[in-house]
Amino acid sequence: MKIHKEGLVTILIISVFILVADYFAIRFIPNRPIIYAILVASFLFYMFIRYFFRIPNRQSIEDVLGLISPCDGKVVVIEDVFENDFLQAECKQISIFMSPFDVHMNWFPVSGKIVHTIRSKGSHVVAWAPKSSTHNERSTVIIETDDHKKIVVRQIAGAVARRVVCYAKEGEYAPQNGHLGFIKFGSRVDLFIPNEYEIKVELDQKVIGSQTIIARLKK
Repeated sequence: MKIHKEGLVTILIISVFILVADYFAIRFIPNRPIIYAILVASFLFYMFIRYFFRIPNRQSIEDVLGLISPCDGKVVVIEDVFENDFLQAECKQISIFMSPFDVHMNWFPVSGKIVHTIRSKGSHVVAWAPKSSTHNERSTVIIETDDHKKIVVRQIAGAVARRVVCYAKEGEYAPQNGHLGFIKFGSRVDLFIPNEYEIKVELDQKVIGSQTIIARLKK
């Protein structure tokens, strides 16, 4: 199982902590069943952390008229909104919640020029709450497609997630399904999509990053 580079330091720190904890448990706890329970629990915790930072082995799909899911997770919001910060227009908001068991890599949903990136500090409200989109720590990327449609992608930290990693750089060209970034632990990704796109997902639907078509440009 390949490990994402954002997890290497975390895994190293946790490994050292587990080894120290297991040493003291073996050294100072006389009760064997308790020692065995601690060893099993520490091993399972270590394996979960490795699993969380995994890089999935999957073949990405491409769709020049489509918008591909930027992450794994469950669709928790589909609604009409007025995006006041960047699009200055009525559009569709699609929000995808990632549980700690989902892959936390993020992908570019469309190909296009990265015209703007901004990182905003904030609180850590639970990621499925509506106000997390504007109150939590977040990274916002605006992509202009080859046919001049602007898409807003927003990575949002949650109550557990404390770090959003975004690799997008202004002026560069983002390939569809290219590596956008990573969010550590429970989190959320919001998409703001022009009304020229037809939504192809439903509420509570499970989506897969770089695999599921979220929307497609109307003909």
